[in-house]
Amino acid sequence: MTPAPPNGSHPPIELARKSGLLARLFGRHRGPVMRAQSTDGGWTYGYGYGYGRYGYRDTPFTGASWIRKQLSNWLPIRAAADAELLSDMGTLVARSRDLDRNTGIAAGAFQTIGDNVIGASLRLSSWPDYRALGKNADWAENWGRTVESLWKTWADTTAIDVANKLTFTGLTTLVYRSVLQNGEALALPLWMDRPQLGQFKTCLQLIDADRLSNPGNMTPTLCLRGGVEMDTYGRPLAYYIRKISTWPAMFFPAIGGIAGEWECIPAETDWGRKRVLHIYQPDRVDQTRGKPLLTPVIEQFRMLDSYQRAELQSAIVNALVAGIIETPLDPATLAEMVGGDPNNYLAAKNEYRVQLEGGTFIPLYPGDKMVPFAPARPAPQFAAFSEFVLRQIGVSMGLPYEQIMKDYSKTNYSSARAALLESWRYFTTRRAWLTTYWAQPVYELWFEEAVNAGLIDAPDFYAQRAFYTRAKWIGPGRGWIDPVKEAEAAQVRMATGISTLEAECAEQGMDYNDVIDQRMIEKQRLQEAGLWQEPTLPPKSMGFPAQPEETPIRTPV
Repeated sequence: MTPAPPNGSHPPIELARKSGLLARLFGRHRGPVMRAQSTDGGWTYGYGYGYGRYGYRDTPFTGASWIRKQLSNWLPIRAAADAELLSDMGTLVARSRDLDRNTGIAAGAFQTIGDNVIGASLRLSSWPDYRALGKNADWAENWGRTVESLWKTWADTTAIDVANKLTFTGLTTLVYRSVLQNGEALALPLWMDRPQLGQFKTCLQLIDADRLSNPGNMTPTLCLRGGVEMDTYGRPLAYYIRKISTWPAMFFPAIGGIAGEWECIPAETDWGRKRVLHIYQPDRVDQTRGKPLLTPVIEQFRMLDSYQRAELQSAIVNALVAGIIETPLDPATLAEMVGGDPNNYLAAKNEYRVQLEGGTFIPLYPGDKMVPFAPARPAPQFAAFSEFVLRQIGVSMGLPYEQIMKDYSKTNYSSARAALLESWRYFTTRRAWLTTYWAQPVYELWFEEAVNAGLIDAPDFYAQRAFYTRAKWIGPGRGWIDPVKEAEAAQVRMATGISTLEAECAEQGMDYNDVIDQRMIEKQRLQEAGLWQEPTLPPKSMGFPAQPEETPIRTPV
């Protein structure tokens, strides 16, 4: 017989095992029930010997608690990236597009990002890896300028677009707008002989990303998800694009269903030429499709829009009321005053109208009093609350409040400079991403054709493709808050050797080669006219130009 344990001690292991593992886990034991109690006044439930919801102890990490008041109903799904995204993607994209169409702040934010990432043009600066090619810098300079000139003959014309509508900059703007709005963009490089549009056969067709889907809307599989067929390592092998065969299908993409027709397009050719450009930024491993930029703040945008509409409607309704006429007389007193039925008196009073003009006197009935109507709309906290929500939205989109609302009235020099520098870092990052996954692949497609046509001298191209096609992409300039101080800062950086003319020009959206050529032309013209003067530095000493001059405080007299 096993002796009983002393008071305050645990039962022997043999006795604990008799109740069974399931009984101990789910509380079906004969001992006292021990319920969990959260430390913040949350739920009191659970039993057993474990942690969490079915145990009598809270979790070691408070963020994983199931019984705390603020966390008890917070049970988000945890699944693979595509399992979470693909089922909700249609709703997210539709709501993002609706915000872009009908909410000025969202549309303006997209436009601001596009203007700073792409601007008026995205310019190619070809700079091959001359060291790897066994060449020198002079060769790279001359060779690169030849390539740039040839590239402009194709990229700056609508021949790049299979629809003959947009140039390379126009296509880039539309692609990036689609990425912001839908989370992704899709383009098909085509090979079409169009002598009337130029010598190059390479052209691009933009495809609505909604058409990228599994054939017959079949259930996703391990190697076919969201219309993308992959190998076991996740490398895209083919893309399934639904055809638009009828006019109603242009308006209702879901028409066709399993009876629709899909075309399977390989991701690339046997020798590595891309046949599909799928541009999106994954947030997780094994993510096949992209999600809209507004995804984290769709709810905030919707609530803010509803709040603003409610305030505007209330203000309009209140503006229709100029004042209120009050009377202290009851019906009996009115009957005694008018000597008859008071209803006739009230009816005549209701039909009485006054034409309001400048300097108008308003006659009132006996006993009446005019009380001005002072509505409390918009609410006093309306502006502050809207600004607070917009700042939260701006953080998610990578934009400061000043750039979202184009309002710099509450910003001084230092704050504006800090905000613009932070947003410029975001724009630079986005431009680098866009050029890597869109501009550079398009450039390589065109470059391959130009080499095969004998227009570019690139021996052993396919073995040394990466060395020949290395390039930089110049976007819009950063702009200046204080042009004098910014120019002085650029002079200091170049004088101290921490920057170059190429870097300074690129920061302002210019190609230093174009700047040098233009300066040479201008110098020659000025010398011919006898007006040339050697450039000189400004007489002001250069200290720390990035620091603003403080305005002295006036002492009250």
